[in-house]
Amino acid sequence: MRLSSLAIVLGAFIAAGGASFVAAGFAVTVVEDSSEIGVRNALDEAGLTWAEVQADGLQVTMTGTAASEAQRFRALSVAGTVVDAARVIDNMSLAASEDLAPPRFSVEMLRNDSGISLIGLIPAELDREALLAEVADRANGLTVSDLLETADHPLPPGFGSALIFGIEAMGDLPRSKISVDVEQVTITAMTDSEAERDQIETRLARTAPPDIRLALDVSAPRPVITPFTLRFILDGDGPRFDACSADTDAARDQILGAAIRAGLEGKARCTIGLGVPSPQWSEAVAAAIDTVSTIGGGSVTFSDADVTLVAPEGTSQAVFDRAVGELDATLPDVFALHAVLPETPEDGAEGPPEFLATLSPEGQVQIRGRIGSEIDRMTAESFARARLGSGTVYMAARVADGLPEGWTVRALAGIEALSHLSHGAATVTPDSVTVRGDTGDPQASDKIARILSDKLGEAAQFEIDVTYLEKLDPVLNLPTPEECAEQVATILSERKLNFEPGSATPDAEAAQILNDIADVLKTCEDAAFEIGGHTDSQGREVMNQQLSQARADAILAALRERRVLTANLTAVGYGEEDPIADNGTEEGREANRRIEFKLIQPAIAAQNAADADTEADENASADEDTAAQEDTADEQD
Repeated sequence: MRLSSLAIVLGAFIAAGGASFVAAGFAVTVVEDSSEIGVRNALDEAGLTWAEVQADGLQVTMTGTAASEAQRFRALSVAGTVVDAARVIDNMSLAASEDLAPPRFSVEMLRNDSGISLIGLIPAELDREALLAEVADRANGLTVSDLLETADHPLPPGFGSALIFGIEAMGDLPRSKISVDVEQVTITAMTDSEAERDQIETRLARTAPPDIRLALDVSAPRPVITPFTLRFILDGDGPRFDACSADTDAARDQILGAAIRAGLEGKARCTIGLGVPSPQWSEAVAAAIDTVSTIGGGSVTFSDADVTLVAPEGTSQAVFDRAVGELDATLPDVFALHAVLPETPEDGAEGPPEFLATLSPEGQVQIRGRIGSEIDRMTAESFARARLGSGTVYMAARVADGLPEGWTVRALAGIEALSHLSHGAATVTPDSVTVRGDTGDPQASDKIARILSDKLGEAAQFEIDVTYLEKLDPVLNLPTPEECAEQVATILSERKLNFEPGSATPDAEAAQILNDIADVLKTCEDAAFEIGGHTDSQGREVMNQQLSQARADAILAALRERRVLTANLTAVGYGEEDPIADNGTEEGREANRRIEFKLIQPAIAAQNAADADTEADENASADEDTAAQEDTADEQD
């Protein structure tokens, strides 16, 4: 009885355990299926169909090949939204990375008075030492901080030339930030003057590699304008500014707005500078321009706080009085108005005295008309020689009595104004000073207006008719390196540089040729040239090489004596190795004895090779000096 009861109890426990095991297995299967299906559905919805999912109990194993680490991480994140992230086992792999894109190489050069910093990423195959040496050569003694990183990728096409261009630009800009990458060079810099800014922008645009985009942001400090001058004219030729000055952008807009109301069309230039006599400058100028428009013509000139209004001949006295009265009431207290209504000359009246100075396109100056005394005559001639060039002045003015007061001052002001023109004339009469001509200086009209306003004083009447021509602009008209090379080649094709027989001394006729070459190179200071010396084949080869090197060095020294900057000039002696004619004839040997100028493009690798070649040549020359000294072969050069 007792044994049967124990068996029943034990059987009940076994049956309960079996039922629990079956229930647990069923539960695990349900969890596995739900986890696997849920994760797979979530991955499919996220577009991650490459990932495979397999559930084993509570664990979810993920397999498959991810295109990137980001894709792999995303798959894990999606799975973690369905099941506990601790249950996810990552067995995924990454795709091969041979075709990964190279990094974006770039270099930023920062230069100020404290030094130069190089920041960025460059290819490992780029010669880092040569790069730093090139920067140091242009650093003018400044400390160079190397903060560059490298990546083991090939040098992208164009990156080397862009980097060289950036280094050259940095050498010319003491305060600058230059960013260089494969496609673009961005230059942000400050200059000391507007003229320097224009010159630098023109030079950079000319020398930039053709396959590189150039972005320029070159600023210049506002000029100090003394006197602060503005001159507006309305006559038969229409409205125009002879000079325009403003202290702010808003002031300039207000002034140009008044000129547009008076009928001005097209673009007008107004210089923003320092030295304004009153914060109400633009209000005063706008009111004066409106008055000129109301009268129907005339001119208004501001020289600091002095305002001169000149009405056209024949203006009604009532119209003149009303307009001048309204302007006088409108002008701020600091401004002093002087208004002039010219009298109509009587018929048959004798012409006024005149002083005339003319400047020809060739630079010749003629002075005619009347002058007050012999001392005044000598003063005008000396002043013209100083301003317009000694030896170019023809003085034909005669001494006369009865000239108006201040006549000589007016004549000298006309000569000084003429010095800002390429060619033209300055005419002085008792009533006015007139300056006409052409110039290559876009600010010449402003400068002339300031000179005449300052020298002639209050109530002065003058007329400026100056035309700016780009072809006369010394900045815009600078030749390209290729044009410089062509000009030098033309000189050498017409006249040959010869030397004293068997020596490196240029002959007497070479002086003028060198003068002409120097004149060309002074306009091409950014161009790099190789001065190549060549000989014929007579004599020993080593002696010919030494002679050609000495002659090339002599030409380089002669150009330096003529004040040519020689930093971009290199002298190389080729000896007899590059003939252009038959050395078997006298004519051929004469042609082979020559000096050539070849335009070169600087590059870091090329510079390193040139340095290595130079060192090798020097070593070879030193080894052969003894033998050369013992050689008695005659040179026929």
